[in-house]
Amino acid sequence: MTTDSTRLHAPAPFIDRAPQPSGILAPNTFMKTLGAVCFVTALVLPFISATPYLISILTSAFIYIVLAMGLNVVVGYAGLLDLGYIAFMAVGAYTSGILTTRFGFSMLETIPFVVVACIIAGVIIGGPTLRLRTDYLAIVTLGFGEIVRITANNLTVTGGPTGIHGIPTWSFFGWSFADGVTIGGLYFNSKILFYYFVLVVGVGGAVVAAARLGKGKMGRAWKSIRDDEDVSEAMGINGYRTKLMAYVIGAIWGGFAGTLMGAHLTAISPNSFLFLYSALVLMAVVLGGMASTPGVIIGALFVSLAPEFLREFSEWRFLLFGLLLVVTMVFRPKGIWPENAVLPFLKKRQVPAHEPVGATGPVAEPEEAS
Repeated sequence: MTTDSTRLHAPAPFIDRAPQPSGILAPNTFMKTLGAVCFVTALVLPFISATPYLISILTSAFIYIVLAMGLNVVVGYAGLLDLGYIAFMAVGAYTSGILTTRFGFSMLETIPFVVVACIIAGVIIGGPTLRLRTDYLAIVTLGFGEIVRITANNLTVTGGPTGIHGIPTWSFFGWSFADGVTIGGLYFNSKILFYYFVLVVGVGGAVVAAARLGKGKMGRAWKSIRDDEDVSEAMGINGYRTKLMAYVIGAIWGGFAGTLMGAHLTAISPNSFLFLYSALVLMAVVLGGMASTPGVIIGALFVSLAPEFLREFSEWRFLLFGLLLVVTMVFRPKGIWPENAVLPFLKKRQVPAHEPVGATGPVAEPEEAS
């Protein structure tokens, strides 16, 4: 039985901590307000312009955000370099595609199967490989991504090289997005309804969940492993289980993004999951700022929308896109929006002046030999 006399107490701090800034210019409050404004703007955008092209590229960009948020858990929080993340998107897309086109499931009914398939895939690849570190782990994950794509290319159930066509959109208890809906005299077709679904459920859920995970107990364990795995294990954190948890959660996230992408494109094939797309998603995380939620959103939007904005340059657009990436990394080596970035006009925590603390002496003087 532990009593107060035997319980260990943390030493009191030498200085008083300054209070957190308050008001609209406090960093946390300002970023939440800015995020809410951007979210409302995205909700209002279809009322301003709802061309099929605009809605299509924005829906794809939002799915990229969901995918990048999942990879941010693996790479940004846990520090695991994953070069085959697109494979989990393929697992989710093929699972939902097969169940909807061959067995008549609705997209909502496929979600439990997608989650189970992604957990199994995450454990199969993560279980034996997460004891590896750095470059070795990257090579193994790269191989996993190619194995999934080549397997899908050679199986009959996945449609072989032609893939799966005719994937239906989402439906809920007999009502489908394809039916459309009229609200206040305004008709919302299936593309706009799916745009809102991806924005609210996908992006909104991914951002809130990623922020909560990053600040929670598990998120702190991931960041500890990322910073120094040996020290964190010495402090009692099980590094292997912590990394496996990050890998499985990232796999589920990628699988959900795959179901959204399959419903958006209505067709998938092995060429939809090339290594190039793994590199682009990883680029979105690194370019935006690893472990930074605003940074990952900015990076995903940049990677997905920049080629569309450069489309008028025809065959030069990918060259210009590459130059933009190089320039961005040269001037922002830690990402466009690093994890601890604070805008210069926001309030900062003021550290009060204090007397310098001298070196602490020995706990007890050694006894002299008699």
